Amino acid sequence: MSVLRTVTTTVFCLALMGAVFSPGAKADEWNRKTVMTFSGPVETPGVHLKGWGVLPAGTYVFRILDSLSDRHIVQIFNEDETQVYATMLAIPNYRLRATDRTVVTFRERPAGQPEALRAWFYPGRNWGEEFVYPKAKAVELAKAANTAVLFTPAEIPVEVEAPIKTADEPVVVELKQAPVMAIKPTGEEVQLAQVVTAPPLQELVVEKTEPAQLAAKALPRTASSLPLIALLGLLALGGAWSFRLVQKHVL
Repeated sequence: MSVLRTVTTTVFCLALMGAVFSPGAKADEWNRKTVMTFSGPVETPGVHLKGWGVLPAGTYVFRILDSLSDRHIVQIFNEDETQVYATMLAIPNYRLRATDRTVVTFRERPAGQPEALRAWFYPGRNWGEEFVYPKAKAVELAKAANTAVLFTPAEIPVEVEAPIKTADEPVVVELKQAPVMAIKPTGEEVQLAQVVTAPPLQELVVEKTEPAQLAAKALPRTASSLPLIALLGLLALGGAWSFRLVQKHVL
């Protein structure tokens, strides 16, 4: 009985350790939640909640809604994350040197007009999110800033009545499938590769698989390890029983 008691205790200890040390995924590692405070009004691209095309000065939360290898969907929330103000299409744009803090860049605008959001770089990453504007706005920004601006020619709604909450909503699907080009200050349309430095292939592969890997980590390990623990327990019990039979036979 002492052998059986020892085996049983070991099995339950293994189960307990599996529950205690089961790691959970940290959402911020892939959705890159970032809190930002703007000192002045900021114009956003993409699809915004009606009346929120320009964000007033204040604090907001940026998060990735969907992350594909060659394009991302970024959302802007209010400070307590109860309301989505904007849902934006972004293209990964590489930078040579990463920083240990968040960097946000803006397009040049004439005096008196709100800053126009250009890109968002998450701390520690060499590539960031270069935002895509509707064509008419991109033409305006390219002339004002005298630099190429990313745009989509697709006819995607600029305003919505209700917040966009999931990556499966029709507007988000349209954003993910929309063609993206760049327009120069002269009005010339050029291919994306002429103005955006894409991340190395290795980083694209990591970005594509990262959310799935994190989701797998988020599953409790005790759920997947229980069958194994049960099997180990049965094998241990069988071994103990065999040992006792052999011991009786020898005696």
